[in-house]
Amino acid sequence: MLKDIMAHLDGSANDAVRLAHATKIASLHGARLIGLYTNPLPEYACVLAVQSGLAPMEPVIEGEERMRKNGDRVVADIEQKLAKLPVPSAIRRLDVGASQIIAQCVAEAQWADLFVAVAPYRHEYALYWDDLVEAVMFESGHGIYLIPDTGHPAPDFENVLIAWQPTREAARAIHEALPFLKTSKTVRLAIANPDWTFQAPVIVDYFHRHGVSVEIAILESKEKSVPDILLDEAHGMKAGLIVLGAYGHSRFREWVLGGTTREMIERSDIPLLMAH
Repeated sequence: MLKDIMAHLDGSANDAVRLAHATKIASLHGARLIGLYTNPLPEYACVLAVQSGLAPMEPVIEGEERMRKNGDRVVADIEQKLAKLPVPSAIRRLDVGASQIIAQCVAEAQWADLFVAVAPYRHEYALYWDDLVEAVMFESGHGIYLIPDTGHPAPDFENVLIAWQPTREAARAIHEALPFLKTSKTVRLAIANPDWTFQAPVIVDYFHRHGVSVEIAILESKEKSVPDILLDEAHGMKAGLIVLGAYGHSRFREWVLGGTTREMIERSDIPLLMAH
């Protein structure tokens, strides 16, 4: 059950598409939309590290004041947009230094049922948004919904493709996606190039117990990559959503994504619902 849908907002033009997708999801599930506005402020310790001890701090303090005032204007604009939405809404604001903002976003996302963001790795690296999305994906404990690009309209979610492997991450993704699956007309569980045995009746029974009718598709191709196979299948069924596990591990907080996970995030032109 989805009660709170959180959308990352930064005052850029991308906010419109994030709000559109989050609103569609909130409307479908009778949920509240929470806009999480991030306003990064100067890091005084970093400034002092590169300046002499006698360097004036006034310019830095004045810069922070300008950023806070700009944040006030952005929040006022967001509040006007939220007031016009057909769903209950709220705004949360983070005015913190860049070194703290990712951890605080993760902490906020842990108290929402789904986090909506634009897919990372597709644009010129700006600030730390890719790192923020990665951290929420791996540390929030909930699902993350990734919009493929800033011009992608919110889909209807009538057809959903699940990319299945017998892993904890894939099982978590299915659990996080159940609210979507229960309202979908067609749910297809795709198994690409399986090298393990599986019991279709057990899979079908699991979904049936959750009120979901599922189709099982075995996809095999020695010439195509797994992302190619999955995207071909998703396009063939006109899927509005792809569900898959987020594979990766941490090296001192630097996440190393599995090849299929990274490639799907980079290439999919269909929204992704992922969980770790």
